[in-house]
Amino acid sequence: MAFPRSSSNASSGMGIAEDCKDIFLEHQRKKTHRYVIFKIDEKQKQVVVEKTGGATESYDDFMASLPENDCRYAIYDFDFVTEENCQKSKIFFIAWWSPSTSRIRAKMLYATSKDRFKRELDGVDYEIQATDPSELDLEILRDRDLRGS
Repeated sequence: MAFPRSSSNASSGMGIAEDCKDIFLEHQRKKTHRYVIFKIDEKQKQVVVEKTGGATESYDDFMASLPENDCRYAIYDFDFVTEENCQKSKIFFIAWWSPSTSRIRAKMLYATSKDRFKRELDGVDYEIQATDPSELDLEILRDRDLRGS
């Protein structure tokens, strides 16, 4: 069965490339990626996959993949051990609004497209919005997971 290449978001004008959903679903089923970074391709008027990080890549690898001067969406698969000593994993959706160095237009596009895009990724456990690397410190993910909020 053929799927349309993207679905459109009337309010922001940004569609979502089909491979965004495909990669997310593949990850949910097989844990094939540690992270996936998505960007808005303004020419195509849709969110596309920019980079995937292999299952063995670290959080530092993920952080190094986020651009210093632009916005992105990302999912990060966070592994942890519970107090009962059970291995668990949670998927974080990250909205990266780069500091003041990114273009105003980019921030607006990412902000207006975020909710619709996140809804397409059914199965995200937590959301974090960050404008600075300190807001994505690994301890923040750990704390969020332990609190369950």
